[in-house]
Amino acid sequence: MAPYESDDSTRAAEADDRLAGRRKAARYVVPVAVVGVAAATIGLVPALADSGDPDLPKITAQQLIEKIAKSDVQQLSGTVKVSTDLGLPDLGGLESGLLSGAAKGHGDSSADPQSKLLELASGTHTLRVAADGPDRGKVSLLDDAAEYSVIHNGKDVWGYDSKSNEVFHSTSAASGHADEGKGKTPRDVPATPKDFADEALKSVDDTTSVTVDGTAHVAGRDAYKLVIKPRQSGTTVGAISIAVDAKTGLPLKFTLTPSSGGAAVVDAGFTQVDFSRPAASTFSFTPPKGAKVTEGDDLKGADGDTFKGPKGADPKHLEKQWPKGHEGASGEAGGPKTIGKGWNSIIVLDTGGKGMPTGGSGSTGNGDVDGFLNSLGDHVKGKFGSGTVFSTRLVNALITDDGKVYAGAVTKAALVKAANAAK
Repeated sequence: MAPYESDDSTRAAEADDRLAGRRKAARYVVPVAVVGVAAATIGLVPALADSGDPDLPKITAQQLIEKIAKSDVQQLSGTVKVSTDLGLPDLGGLESGLLSGAAKGHGDSSADPQSKLLELASGTHTLRVAADGPDRGKVSLLDDAAEYSVIHNGKDVWGYDSKSNEVFHSTSAASGHADEGKGKTPRDVPATPKDFADEALKSVDDTTSVTVDGTAHVAGRDAYKLVIKPRQSGTTVGAISIAVDAKTGLPLKFTLTPSSGGAAVVDAGFTQVDFSRPAASTFSFTPPKGAKVTEGDDLKGADGDTFKGPKGADPKHLEKQWPKGHEGASGEAGGPKTIGKGWNSIIVLDTGGKGMPTGGSGSTGNGDVDGFLNSLGDHVKGKFGSGTVFSTRLVNALITDDGKVYAGAVTKAALVKAANAAK
């Protein structure tokens, strides 16, 4: 953990020793395609902060982080505004093609949570969230004419798209929801500032500055402001600000601004929150009459891990996404590895393939997706050969023509340098 910039230097040193072991948790989720990278970095828009800052007792950065860690909010309901500015080009008419490509291997169901993530990768959205302990959670994505919901109730996990009248059903064991709770909603759809704050705190190490920067009102609650800043140059991350509820320790607002300046890339916040227990009926769901229902099965990957997939899906589809021999975790033989340190860390993955459609001979098999990737790509050459850099305002990925992927919250120059050094 980084040294905390407060008057209490002893607390800072103790914090370094206790938390250093946690800093190597996965800093980035790096799919082969930049669309997946973008989806993994989606976030939520700012809560409408009240005017005037509350007068709260002084607290150190370490104490505030400990307050977040000890937060045990089991019940809540509220509204979250969602806005993401990754700097992606206007998708125009490609949305349906991209979503169709994302849904392949998942029963082509518009109700599958994994196919809904792309909708949150740009624009502004409104979410309604609710939780009641570790076994009940709900997230609803609202628009003018329809609603999409993910409901976790006991062992059942439901996805429902009112626009298409489609239902996706799985179980918590198959979907990986065993660690939900403490205010979290079904994790297929990141929905609250806590989801993002938890990941940000895992990324803090001795290359980071962590401070308390005053107080704020968020969604009618008194909150402290925790600020996380990289000490290194070359990263695309400028700063992360987390508003922490003074009473419960629950993150109420999460904002990530890029080092390039301008609007926030990720900005998460409640506009309304209630910590009383939601009605049991909030988590009840029965497929509407006439709805198309897709049932999920457990599929086994080459390494024995459980994957969620649609009933009747071909397990070979999963092997194409993660080739045999490359399924290990970071640091394991054949798996992705991390080079560099702190915020300049870069994930390196050998897909065993032929790169992406731009600059190489690879193809996703979907014309709309290939065209979209071409619009993002920037062809580069170096000692490593040639490849394409796919860029957002936060995460950049270099995919070489021989199928290697270099990705992280770093500049294009850093990716090319890393690829050259690997040769």
